[in-house]
Amino acid sequence: MNYGFVIDNRMCIGCHACTVACKSEHDVPIGVNRTHVKYIEKGEFPNNTREFSVHRCNHCADAPCVEICPTTALHNRADGIVDFDNDRCIGCKSCMQACPYDALYIDPETNTAAKCNYCAHKIDGGYEPACVVVCPVEAIISGDLDDTNSKIAQLVANEDTMTRKPEKMTDPNLYYVNGTNEMLDPNATEKDGKYLWSEQSAGVGHYAKYADKRLADSDTENLLVQLAMENSARAGKPIDQRAIDNVAKEIQQEVDSAKARRVYDSPSKGVLWGWEVPAYVWTKAIAT
Repeated sequence: MNYGFVIDNRMCIGCHACTVACKSEHDVPIGVNRTHVKYIEKGEFPNNTREFSVHRCNHCADAPCVEICPTTALHNRADGIVDFDNDRCIGCKSCMQACPYDALYIDPETNTAAKCNYCAHKIDGGYEPACVVVCPVEAIISGDLDDTNSKIAQLVANEDTMTRKPEKMTDPNLYYVNGTNEMLDPNATEKDGKYLWSEQSAGVGHYAKYADKRLADSDTENLLVQLAMENSARAGKPIDQRAIDNVAKEIQQEVDSAKARRVYDSPSKGVLWGWEVPAYVWTKAIAT
């Protein structure tokens, strides 16, 4: 048994039903969320689009929040869910510092850490998480990833899915269908017009401006073949259509990145650790 989520970005309409259902199910206070919907916009009017994506705890198999928690308040259940025990939490914020997905927060009413726990109480009763039940377009799919016949396992096996920050090697159990770098990487979108590299005309990377110009000149095929040949030569591999397709996808992502703007997201949690932590470490070192 290994529970996980699939977020189908092709279906999500950004209605926030999941956010509201989660708040209602867990009595989440105003100002914090266990799950939230991120909005980004691409392009310029009249050729602009808006995309939505749901973010929450990734229920990692190798969860850094579990490893760093000094009181074992956070723990991996046998079914893959990362759950927490409020009674053991001391509110030290170590888990918030360790989580690469910004999924944890301090509950302003209890002063303890909280996050999505996969509605573990509902799972134990044989029900699905509240967000899954309420989603009007079935964009959130839950289930056992180890069951090859389950809908979620079929989606992961047959669709082109992405996970957030795979370089962190946390082995997350949350997958995105039709995920994009702009949706999953906070640094891939603009917040306003005064950001670093704002004067760059289009795209990012070594050949973005060149790619944008050549594509605008309807010289797409020659550009793709040339770049694919360069990549294949560096890798010592023969060029084929797949190599060309990969370059085309990479260019589109590079060019789109500069046009993507974050228009709705969860607020920054700010500075997590104040003077208390270094003071504790210093006095602890003296004491020992």
